[in-house]
Amino acid sequence: MAMASDYDLAPLRDTLIAAIAGELARQDARNVDVAALADAIMTAINAPPAHDAEEGKRPEDLNATNDD
Repeated sequence: MAMASDYDLAPLRDTLIAAIAGELARQDARNVDVAALADAIMTAINAPPAHDAEEGKRPEDLNATNDD
């Protein structure tokens, strides 16, 4: 599976800009920097997870006696 950094993200950014602009137009929103909003979304998509992926129990470690 390709990671986001493995391919050109420009088409995704362009799609986000179009979707955001369309929704803002529908809501009659004005003075919104749609490109900056799309960039913020792209940054969030590419950010590392906020929590430790190793934290918690794996599904195969769970059973009816896990009360904690």
